[in-house]
Amino acid sequence: MIIMGLFQKFKDMFSSKKAREEELEEILEDETVEVEEETEEVKEETEEVEDIDETEVEEESTEDEEIEEDSEEETVEETSEDEEEVIEEPEEEVVEEVVEEPIKVEEPKKEKKKKKFGFFNLSEKDKDLLAYDKGLEKSRKEFVSELSILGKKFTKVNEDYYEELEQLLISADIGINTVFKFMDRLRDRVKHENITDTNYLTEVIVDELLMIYVEGSSLTDKINIASDGPTVILMVGVNGVGKTTTIGKLAHKYIKEGKKVMLIAGDTFRAGAVPQLEEWANRTGALFFGKENTDPAGVIFDGLVKAKEENADIVLIDTAGRLQNKVNLMNELEKINKVIGRHIPNAPHETLLIIDATTGQNGISQAESFKEITNITGIVLTKLDGTAKGGIVLAIKENVGIPVKFIGLGEQMEDLRTFDIEDYIYGLFKDMM
Repeated sequence: MIIMGLFQKFKDMFSSKKAREEELEEILEDETVEVEEETEEVKEETEEVEDIDETEVEEESTEDEEIEEDSEEETVEETSEDEEEVIEEPEEEVVEEVVEEPIKVEEPKKEKKKKKFGFFNLSEKDKDLLAYDKGLEKSRKEFVSELSILGKKFTKVNEDYYEELEQLLISADIGINTVFKFMDRLRDRVKHENITDTNYLTEVIVDELLMIYVEGSSLTDKINIASDGPTVILMVGVNGVGKTTTIGKLAHKYIKEGKKVMLIAGDTFRAGAVPQLEEWANRTGALFFGKENTDPAGVIFDGLVKAKEENADIVLIDTAGRLQNKVNLMNELEKINKVIGRHIPNAPHETLLIIDATTGQNGISQAESFKEITNITGIVLTKLDGTAKGGIVLAIKENVGIPVKFIGLGEQMEDLRTFDIEDYIYGLFKDMM
């Protein structure tokens, strides 16, 4: 048999990533135990203080009762004397009232244990590993488990096996054209390598899926950062895919890296779009420029002037997301691109298309439509954690030829991660190792 290509190389990576993931899980579990132990200690200390307080209250109550009894006896004696000696008035005795100050009980100091390790103290590489693992869990359980079952169901490779495999791949949203092309390659490889074992064929399938994304490609998932002046990133996509939220998360990411970021609201006519982006600017600490109900190109021009005055490092520009009339949108984006390029040479440096992963093949259609309208340099795939069809990453590359540059793996600010093919493949196929 011919030695497998990419998957064989990825096996070493799988083992090292799995070992590191186990280490991180142990570390995070230890931290959880420490926090729980600390909580128990605080609880015990609180109970001790409460017991001491109750004892003091009882002692003080007993003392008060004794004082009251003494006072009553003295009063009775004084009354009898007054009745016998009416003429002589008793001398008034000044009794100094002694007020005992309550004893202050110092609460025992709570010894705070330092956490050995927290998620936010992890390196970005370790955060990526955990985020991909968790975010691709649905896809992994659905696709990989079905693939494993298929390998156990059939002991030999035959036409029935191929048919079920084809349906499985289509259901994973890899795309019909991609699946047909993949099946032709797989059949050819099975024939030339004389593969009959379905368990071994499972690894061959993963190898071929990797080749769909990686082989013969010069695409890069890195953002093109300008060498001089601000880096301008134009964000496009239909309404409802999470475009504004993604811009906010990207702003958070770059600000955390020490960059000065400006958000420009180019979606000027949609109700609430400008204030929504301004709110994200306030939340992340980014600069903001926007005006409602006015020409988007004019707003973007004025925003870029301000960005240069403020020495911004990254400029994120929101745009309208209406695809109903491609001609109007194409003209608008063409005008915006000219304005940006006239003001900042070679800009926009990136035009990122936002796609909702849960929309499946509709997302592929959006990518194809926007590619016709403007020069898309990268994809941001949102809500990948909310779908069991993680194969859309492979379909986008194969059908549209545009690299995925960021993926959304959750709702938190930190959950927008830079796309990494190794972490993606590990998160998708690790249960097969």
